[in-house]
Amino acid sequence: MDSIKINKVQIRNLQIEDYDQLAQSFTRVYTDGSDVFWTHKQIEKLIRIFPEGQIVTVVDEKIVGCALSIIVNYDDVKNDHTYAQVTGKETFNTHNPKGNILYGIEVFIHPQYRGLRLARRMYEYRKELCEELNLKAIMFGGRIPNYHKYADQMRPKEYIDKVRQKEIYDPVLTFQLSNDFHVRKVMRNYLPNDEESKHYACLLQWDNIYYQPPTQEYISPKTTVRVGLVQWQMRNYTSLDDLFEQVEFFVDAVSDYKSDFVLFPEYFNAPLMARFNNEGESEAIRGLAAYTDEIRERFIKLAISYNINIITGSMPLIKEDGRLYNVGFLCRRDGTYEMYEKIHVTPDEIKSWGLSGGKALKTFDTDCAKIGVLICYDVEFPELSRIMADQGMQILFVPFMTDTQNAYSRVKVCAHARAIENECFVVIAGSVGNLPRVHNMDIQYAQSGVFTPCDFTFPTDGKRAEATPNTEMILVSDVDLDLLNELHTYGSVRNLKDRRSDLYEVKMKK
Repeated sequence: MDSIKINKVQIRNLQIEDYDQLAQSFTRVYTDGSDVFWTHKQIEKLIRIFPEGQIVTVVDEKIVGCALSIIVNYDDVKNDHTYAQVTGKETFNTHNPKGNILYGIEVFIHPQYRGLRLARRMYEYRKELCEELNLKAIMFGGRIPNYHKYADQMRPKEYIDKVRQKEIYDPVLTFQLSNDFHVRKVMRNYLPNDEESKHYACLLQWDNIYYQPPTQEYISPKTTVRVGLVQWQMRNYTSLDDLFEQVEFFVDAVSDYKSDFVLFPEYFNAPLMARFNNEGESEAIRGLAAYTDEIRERFIKLAISYNINIITGSMPLIKEDGRLYNVGFLCRRDGTYEMYEKIHVTPDEIKSWGLSGGKALKTFDTDCAKIGVLICYDVEFPELSRIMADQGMQILFVPFMTDTQNAYSRVKVCAHARAIENECFVVIAGSVGNLPRVHNMDIQYAQSGVFTPCDFTFPTDGKRAEATPNTEMILVSDVDLDLLNELHTYGSVRNLKDRRSDLYEVKMKK
């Protein structure tokens, strides 16, 4: 290896003029046991039917490896099959340009150039090609050449598990597992003369996370989502009209920046309780609840008028059971809406207002992301967001209201933790200022922000954007959902994928 001097390595498309170089070193074992190389006719056909699927590794102008592939239908290869079947007995008549699987039929690196990660470069090319062609996955039958050493001790499944756990080294399977392929199943007689593998092969698969099933009118999904946060100043309002004059100002301002979402804080409408200040605290909060239906309707109209999805923060609501709950609404720009509830109420909310905890927990589909909403204290309970993550949540919105810095720190630190452990974006918005004429709502402290996971494609401290503390303002930030897809598969750590579901699980009780 020391004698090999490498100045330049490149991956390029295979051309028929390369055949002579391939023929000198490109050999493999066929089913009859003889060592032969691919024929000129076979190479020519592969280049003709699928040129972009045939590539070579070139080191200092010398071809030292190649990778060959075809396209097939998933249904044709998802179960047991043989190499002869999938290649049409090496005629490649099975190639289907309208298929959805990139099927690898050969990878070869010259023995003198092994150990230089050249094969990995060809696999990276295949992955990029798979994404570019919008194919569902890369699949192929992988040998397990070291299995013959252990065949009298264990079955193939046990062997594969031990290779996966790094207890056994297999030159083919170890490489494929480290290259993000997973074993779909074990096949028999894939290559009938493969004595080293004892006639077994692993059906290996790499999933294209960007794959979109074809439709008659395919529209590329939106991947960058713009969120607007309202750091709301508590001030005296004499009526609901006065309150919504300020609400509409913020919706208008955020929508001017072409935002997809605007988030208001928890109990942003608390100033309206001033008119009930001569009553007890529990009566005052119930007086505020009388505005909730009209507030929801006004938000729905604003969502339509300003073409923006509004997360209304939260407000009290008296349900049919006569109990008081803390709820909010997702008002979509198409005019539809859904309600979310605060599951955990604080001791003070129970003591002062007699608030009850809700029971509904769900994620919401929108026109640009799958979202979840947790109201303030709920973000301090990691089970809730974990259930939402299992439902596909990409952005978690947290409207909050905190009076002191230590209370705010609980919300902020827990929100950031939720972003890391659930591999999602978390957006929080709170209120600032004082309400001297509203009992139990005297002071407010907040610093709204957008938090991300902590990995190379995200900010090193996991903070996408933060508002100025304790100042009324709006904060607008973009989040890229594609970065989440990459993180789920290629992250330095993968908190969702690496969960030990064999030991524990989190789920809602029926």
